[in-house]
Amino acid sequence: MNTLTRRRLLIAGGITGGAALAAGATAVGLRDVLATAPARDPLAKTLVLVTLYGGNDGLNTVIPYADPAYAAARPGMTYPAEELLDLGDGLAFNPGMPGLHRLYGSGRLAVVRGVGYPRPNRSHFQSMDIWQTAQPDRPGTTGWLGRWLDTTSGDPRLAVSFEPVLPPLLAGATSAGATVPGGTLTLPKAAGPGVLTAFGTPAAGESAAQARAAACFADLMRVQDLMAQVDDGAPAGDETEPDAPATATGGDAPPLDRQLALVARCIEAGAATRVYSVSLGGFDLHADSKDTQRAQLARLDGPLAAFAERMTGRGVVIAVYSEFGRRVRANASDGTDHGTASDVFLLGDGVRGGLHGEQPSLTDLDDGDLKHTVDFRDVYATLLAGVLATDPGLALDGWTGRLDGVMT
Repeated sequence: MNTLTRRRLLIAGGITGGAALAAGATAVGLRDVLATAPARDPLAKTLVLVTLYGGNDGLNTVIPYADPAYAAARPGMTYPAEELLDLGDGLAFNPGMPGLHRLYGSGRLAVVRGVGYPRPNRSHFQSMDIWQTAQPDRPGTTGWLGRWLDTTSGDPRLAVSFEPVLPPLLAGATSAGATVPGGTLTLPKAAGPGVLTAFGTPAAGESAAQARAAACFADLMRVQDLMAQVDDGAPAGDETEPDAPATATGGDAPPLDRQLALVARCIEAGAATRVYSVSLGGFDLHADSKDTQRAQLARLDGPLAAFAERMTGRGVVIAVYSEFGRRVRANASDGTDHGTASDVFLLGDGVRGGLHGEQPSLTDLDDGDLKHTVDFRDVYATLLAGVLATDPGLALDGWTGRLDGVMT
């Protein structure tokens, strides 16, 4: 098979990562992940990390409706009491989150409040680097889960992302996780089934990298077929989130339900992967954010609650975070600007549901922003110890903090 022709077909199909696939990079096929099943430790737990790009507004996600300072700071962004999903202690979920509210009510969802880090940074890029490297003082070039991977066999299939590119959090010093290609193929009309089969079949005499490009191309078609099944199985009237262009605050990833469907397939097949990374963008809302954020949270809520239910009893723990919250006071456009501390959600097997961490004050502020009450490294350390069964200090530069009582 002419490799240049295959590369041209990848580009014609809109697969911008074609060059990376041809070079091998860190891309693996779905079949490669599923092939690890015989090596799976049946007692091993799995971590699924959900990144919300754009800085999700924590104060309108977990709403401190009983605090008069909340309505005073955001007069155009409050909800009627009858729409709020009550959590107790004067807090409520956003009305767009009925599925997660149900899981909270059954004791399976933990809300960790006031999570942040010292000397917070309000840049999307820099704050996300800090969260993903877990190095607030000086973000390095390795991610906290990449450094965990360095302590294992280094097999990239132990940490898999279904995002367009490998997130920094899965990059280690001596190893790195893997991405599974999940783009969309829009192929020339002349490319019929026989041609596509040939393109996805390594040819005699090809190099290992060229054979990998063929395997990734074939696997991309398989992933697309699976995604079509997900869409076909959606309830009537449901609309998946449209693909978004790549931006500094997320985008270009498949809709969250598609990413989680792939994770579920791998977990149910017994893949040895211990960490999965998925994401949802679109949370950078500076104007008229009330209704838009509610819609975004609904795009998180439905797929995530369904995934959590489906994974019950499989040793799966899910963590949901964003690079920062928003400022306490709304801006003049009924939106919110970049802030600091926010909430982290933990759910799944072994998670003790309820409210954890101290609720930040809405009046004792740091230049208009919330003061964090929980260091995010405490969350990471708890996940490393409780889910990945490893010494957190090895991945967190000797960090010794923990979250008390959030996991069994």
